[in-house]
Amino acid sequence: MKPILLIAALVLAGGFLACAAQADAAGRTYPVTKTDAEWKAQLTPMQYEVLRQGGTERAFANAYWDDHRAGIFVCVACRQELFSSDTKFDSGTGWPSFWKPIRPDAVENHQDRTLGMVRTEVLCSRCGGHLGHVFDDGPRPTGLRYCMNSAALDLVEKKEAAKP
Repeated sequence: MKPILLIAALVLAGGFLACAAQADAAGRTYPVTKTDAEWKAQLTPMQYEVLRQGGTERAFANAYWDDHRAGIFVCVACRQELFSSDTKFDSGTGWPSFWKPIRPDAVENHQDRTLGMVRTEVLCSRCGGHLGHVFDDGPRPTGLRYCMNSAALDLVEKKEAAKP
């Protein structure tokens, strides 16, 4: 009888751990929360790798590094507005770079100690998706460079006013 109780306790504990997995590693929760299976079904493999696993796409081989169209960059996972093309600049890094988010609360910054260095990771504040990193070598007026992954972004183009 005792082995059955032990197995039941382990199954219950596993269920609690699975529920806890809805929060990120630091225990943060977000307004848009999905299971891993739901994210995999919604996102392309590259988007999933970047947004949900903290990956990085190749420099100079992504959609927006050299894109100069006007519009708003939104999170590809939850559609939250993140950056305006008005703050995009050519950083020479091969990734789309911005000197500030569209609103201060659109993104969250967290310390990242992966790859043997200390950086500041940038997450979408609505779904917790990894967007990229922010560095203090950007242009004025902020001096910041939000170095983002194109795979995490979608550009909603600004439509020109209709001409009479």
